[in-house]
Amino acid sequence: MSALSEKADSPLKKKPPSWSDIWLRNTKPLKHVVFTMPLQSLSPKDPKSQSIIPTFANIDRTLLLSDELLLQILSKLPHLQRNPNSLVCKRWLNLQGRLIRSLKILDWDFLESGRLFTRFPNLTHVDLLNGCLLSPRDSGILLTHRLASMQMGSGFCSNRKFLEEDLLPVEAVDKGLQALANGCPNLRRLVVINASELGLLTVAEECLTVQELELHKCNDNVLRGIAACENLQIVKLVANVDGLYSSSVTDIGLTIVAQGCKRLVRLELSGCEGSFDGIKAIGQCCLMLEELTICDHKMDDGWLAGLSYCENLKTLKLLSCKRIDRSPGRDEYLGFCPALERLHLQKCQLRSNKSVRALFRVCEAVREIVIQDCWGLNNDMFRFASVCSSLVPVNMA
Repeated sequence: MSALSEKADSPLKKKPPSWSDIWLRNTKPLKHVVFTMPLQSLSPKDPKSQSIIPTFANIDRTLLLSDELLLQILSKLPHLQRNPNSLVCKRWLNLQGRLIRSLKILDWDFLESGRLFTRFPNLTHVDLLNGCLLSPRDSGILLTHRLASMQMGSGFCSNRKFLEEDLLPVEAVDKGLQALANGCPNLRRLVVINASELGLLTVAEECLTVQELELHKCNDNVLRGIAACENLQIVKLVANVDGLYSSSVTDIGLTIVAQGCKRLVRLELSGCEGSFDGIKAIGQCCLMLEELTICDHKMDDGWLAGLSYCENLKTLKLLSCKRIDRSPGRDEYLGFCPALERLHLQKCQLRSNKSVRALFRVCEAVREIVIQDCWGLNNDMFRFASVCSSLVPVNMA
């Protein structure tokens, strides 16, 4: 029995300790581990050990796109979204400026300082009319006209010509035109007032792509400058506007335009003087002329006969004319426009049967007549339209 008990108590027969026994016996270091883990989880994280993913989410991913590709994307967006897009960042502001092609200048200093060309480097259509006006910015009186709108002070009189007395000097306008010509070599359309011959010559020399020109308060001498614009196709001349400003364009100026701008397709004469000779020169020199608009003319009697020299004229518009032609001459000297298709009369005084009869005689090849807001119509005037053999029903408004 003693031998058996010794064998049972021998170290070779002892049962090895289990992991649970070791866990329960050594609880002191485990407690240290358990209390240390939550303390480490509540401690602030090292910024260097943060993940890359949340940092990448704060990066502007458009920086990965080139300017050319981003410009193509911005150009596809609606026009109403362009202003909000320019507020995103400076890069988008600069790129959005490249997409602007047409602009009206309200602050002349913005042009002279050169900021215009930095902000909008690709301009092709520039309107300087409102920028040439000197008007108080803090005035609550607004003068609105179909040509321009301006703020004005309270001390004015009824016989005052508003725009004529509130225009930039000719020297300042010419200086601005020189800056514009140097900064916008791809200019195609220009609207300006109170410019001189030298200013327009600068534009003609530097901007060879100018195709459309609108001149306000121009005269015969100023028109010498546009004769150098060989690629002009659309011209609007505004010489005199009652109550705003006054100037004079005569047969001399019309002849200068005719000889210098032979590629004209559309011509508008507003408040211009002249006579048969000026209209005849335009018809003989501008063989590509298709549309002629005459607004509030001051022409001498007999000018209607000059229209017969416009052999390719397709559209004739008379707007706000107080008279047509008081003494048009005999029918055999009037002639007619063989290619004319449309005649538009709007806000015209048609009280003279002789004038209306001569007008329809010159336009006897017309196919469409539009009469809108005219005065002095009677039954006899519609009878005069019978000479137009190709005429479709007359449109009246």
